[in-house]
Amino acid sequence: MPADRSFLRRLPAVEALVQQMGEVELPRPLVVACVRETLARFRRLEKIPEPATIFAEARRAVHALARTRIQPVINATGVVIHTNLGRSPLGGIELLALKDAALHYCNLELDLNSGVRGRRGDYVERCLAHLCHAEAAAIVNNCAAALVLMLRHFTAAKKEVVISRGELVQIGGGFRIPDILETGGARLREVGTTNKTTLNDYARAIGRDTGLVLKVHRSNFFMEGFVESPATTDLATLCRKRRVPLVEDLGSGAVFDTVTLPGLEHEPTPAEVLRAGADLVCFSGDKLFGGPQAGIVAGRAKHVRALKADPFFRALRCDKLILAALQATAERYLARETCGLPPIHQLLETSVEALRKRARKLIRRLAGIPATAQVVETEAQVGGGTLPRSAVPSIAVELRADTLPAAELARRLRLDATPIIGAVVRNAVRLDLRSVFPFEDEQIARAVHRVFAETSAGAAGDPPVE
Repeated sequence: MPADRSFLRRLPAVEALVQQMGEVELPRPLVVACVRETLARFRRLEKIPEPATIFAEARRAVHALARTRIQPVINATGVVIHTNLGRSPLGGIELLALKDAALHYCNLELDLNSGVRGRRGDYVERCLAHLCHAEAAAIVNNCAAALVLMLRHFTAAKKEVVISRGELVQIGGGFRIPDILETGGARLREVGTTNKTTLNDYARAIGRDTGLVLKVHRSNFFMEGFVESPATTDLATLCRKRRVPLVEDLGSGAVFDTVTLPGLEHEPTPAEVLRAGADLVCFSGDKLFGGPQAGIVAGRAKHVRALKADPFFRALRCDKLILAALQATAERYLARETCGLPPIHQLLETSVEALRKRARKLIRRLAGIPATAQVVETEAQVGGGTLPRSAVPSIAVELRADTLPAAELARRLRLDATPIIGAVVRNAVRLDLRSVFPFEDEQIARAVHRVFAETSAGAAGDPPVE
């Protein structure tokens, strides 16, 4: 006979728990679903806990789900282009462009001069071509998409892609260049070794079935010592003689001289690579370029036109919002004297002394918390898979709580209404101001006070839940 499950009647009703939640950030259907899932877990138990325990678990589930919504956080990690935190933040100019494109109809594919159908992205592509000193440019939804599009096009008839073994890199999220190439239908022809690839290695590999030669910039790692790779100029000369296109994936997308900023090494620009003879170059819009997520292709006009005529291009194209924000970012660079550079540059160029003054002011604002706060010198990172050898001098505020381990303090700051993402270093929570905007300093102060106040108030109860 089935076991007696009559004790399940002690479970509260779904609607009763939903009403008990009060005002929450989630739409009601999602709250109901969380409550149902919670009750389903308790139904599998042999004993039903007290109603307060059930409600607390349902409440945890609702708040945990609410924290998965896209929402602002304060990046105090010291990693300026943080992929997990959305890479480069946009500025006011880009936000106004987004607002206008979102609230109104726009001339996305209408030529206002003639009144007939126009081509999507023509103007912003012209801006990008100008910035890259290229004949033409095209835009897709990210740099990996740009690479796949070029591979599909150039290997439609000739399937082989020649690439150095030292450039078969892995990018973020576990994606690897070989996997991306093979997804595009290409067949790899690896040349050289991990540390040394010569021009002669390429010359021997290029044959009748070579669709293109691909160079991948080592933007997220570096090799030193017994290493060698041919210059783009020499490789481009070889490719022209063999009538094979040369494509270079730059990834990071710097369109300015990075050595002008403190602590940064030189990063190749699209203009430099194209001037060296590459036929096409691709890079990301949301890294050092400082715009929205996009993949930008620039180079010879005949190749760009062919890519845009490929039927696969339609599956990768960007919508009006991305194009509007990218247009605003490109115009920033073209009118930098009046518009200023994107926010990512403002973060990187802030002086150490300015950061130190902010840190001291923040510490004064934190007076009274049960923790030790001190100013420390540190080194920030550019991040986003760019400039791996660059260490940017920075200033951080370190917090050592009297009663909370550093990992727990970091967790509670992350779970605050204003999530603060810091780093745990030597049993202290480090808040690096290099990646924090000045207007966020006061938000940090209020959040830290709030966390310690809640810790004191809840000393005999439950801590914040994740």
